[in-house]
Amino acid sequence: MCGICGIFGFSELGPEAEDLTRAMCRAMVHRGPDDEGYYFDDRIALGMRRLSIIDLVTGHQPLSNEDGTIWTIYNGEIYNFQELKKRLVDKGHTFRTQTDTEVIVHLYEEKGESFVQDLNGMFAIALWDRVKKKLILVRDRLGVKPLHYLRYKNQLLFSSEIKSLLQSACPREIDLEALSQYFTFEYIPAPRTIFRGIQKLLPGEMLVLENGRVTLRPYWDVRFKPKPSPSKSEEEYAEEIEHRLKESVRMRLISDVPLGVFLSGGIDSSSITSLMSEAASSPIKTFSIGFKEKSFDELDYAKTIAQRFGTEHREFVVESSLVKDLVPLLMNYVDEPLADASIIPTYIISKLARQYVTVALAGDGGDELFAGYDTYKAYKVARLYRRVPRFIRTGIVKNLVSLLPATKKRLSFEFKAKKFIAGVEYPPEIANFVWWGAFTPAAKKDLFSEEFREALGQDAYSPVSFHLRNCRASETLDKLAYLDLKLYLQDDLLVKVDRMSMANSLEIRVPFLDYTFVEFAATLPSSLKLKGMTSKYILKKAMSRRLPREIIRRKKIGFDIPLGVWIKDDLKDFVASVLSPENLKKHRFFNAAHVGKIMKEHFDGNHNHRQLLWPLIIFQFWYDHYLR
Repeated sequence: MCGICGIFGFSELGPEAEDLTRAMCRAMVHRGPDDEGYYFDDRIALGMRRLSIIDLVTGHQPLSNEDGTIWTIYNGEIYNFQELKKRLVDKGHTFRTQTDTEVIVHLYEEKGESFVQDLNGMFAIALWDRVKKKLILVRDRLGVKPLHYLRYKNQLLFSSEIKSLLQSACPREIDLEALSQYFTFEYIPAPRTIFRGIQKLLPGEMLVLENGRVTLRPYWDVRFKPKPSPSKSEEEYAEEIEHRLKESVRMRLISDVPLGVFLSGGIDSSSITSLMSEAASSPIKTFSIGFKEKSFDELDYAKTIAQRFGTEHREFVVESSLVKDLVPLLMNYVDEPLADASIIPTYIISKLARQYVTVALAGDGGDELFAGYDTYKAYKVARLYRRVPRFIRTGIVKNLVSLLPATKKRLSFEFKAKKFIAGVEYPPEIANFVWWGAFTPAAKKDLFSEEFREALGQDAYSPVSFHLRNCRASETLDKLAYLDLKLYLQDDLLVKVDRMSMANSLEIRVPFLDYTFVEFAATLPSSLKLKGMTSKYILKKAMSRRLPREIIRRKKIGFDIPLGVWIKDDLKDFVASVLSPENLKKHRFFNAAHVGKIMKEHFDGNHNHRQLLWPLIIFQFWYDHYLR
């Protein structure tokens, strides 16, 4: 696991490129505290910071082929590297190390740009062909590892993290459309970033720079069957899920350092714990986060699994007092606004785990692959609800729901009802993100200042249509899952996990996101994923012999914190200060009177506006950290 960066010169690089590359590496020491390495020639500068996981002694980067004509740096793990190495040795290639990195250069020698098709892992790779003066940047299929790039002056700069690119003299200008999208989605969808000119390489995408031209091309996408129908019995599907997930977990146990598991007590992390316990030669270490507010707390479920599989279990209870200190600190790592409040417990659990292990497995991806989110159930309900005459829906039900009193309980009926009504009149693909997101288009008109509104585009949900163009699924539920893979998982969950774990120099591996497992899950009929109102039906069936009944049947809570309660009570003065009219005048993006109105409604207990207030709080801290 590493942080990588580099500079390509469209003309010959000067001596300042070496100093800049070293500065770019210093900006992300947390990604690789164990080692650093560089390669320079007249057109390329490569730098890396290394967190040693495999081949602790000779796994130094950058690394070349036998004659030094091909060089690479990369961040991630290639899980099938031993199989690939054997194949390449049989073809006559010579290896000098035991690291998975060396497979990349020899595979490129053998197969050219198609080398990436043979890799199974999580990775961001930079490969330099010195003879052809050709740079290749490539990101793994699901986007577990990040890669950003910037065309500045007569150079192309790239890095694992945006803060590394900001070591250059590039202007720090906000992309106003990206800022608008942030308040729609609570994150910034790729390929945009918050900074004008800096872009994210998309998952499953390759950038090739040759003969002065930059070419972007996709090399993979998840393909749902046009009209999936059951070709096997439920039992056969369940057995195959268990077998494939077991193999995915086994592959991710390759390490020369200790491993653990993030355990919430939900079916995804519990499944990973079960399969890992079976494959490991000694008791595994598990880590959990809890809260005093019971509707948010999952520690009892996590303890049940830990006891069931005899793990070495550790837990931490998060309190509101931590927020004031952590939010400013976390701005050092997120680089752009991210309003997923679970970054706080993710940082804490990563810090806890890093005291005992260097690698941890996590259950991310299970909800997208097996229809685990309540938004999928909401889609089913919405299909029936739209049969109700429109004048009843908008003239009666909508008004009644708006009168429901705010509650402190997580995922209360009041919260669900208001979110459902906010999105139900939109097309399903848009409604899904209204239910997820913070501000609807109408709410953003009230939020933004008049000057800012005039600078924005008309389509708040353009990232949805961007990805839908590549979706081949015919069933709406599969389309929603595809969009969640491409947006919520890719640009929120995986970003959160990568930044918060790497802030603590901890590597996270995600067995559900093995691309072969994702491809298999995409072939399953959606009726087996959401059966009636039972989410993850076929996954639960697959794990029913392994996990206790109370885990299989429990309601999904989700990894979140009691922000609504904390903002109203313990954090009231903190929030009022951060969102004061004086602070909002720094940039004049927002209507200060409207922000004051939603704060007062929340403080008075009339509405739970935590999903509106938190993105504003995060943006204010981000702005102070990066632009003031």
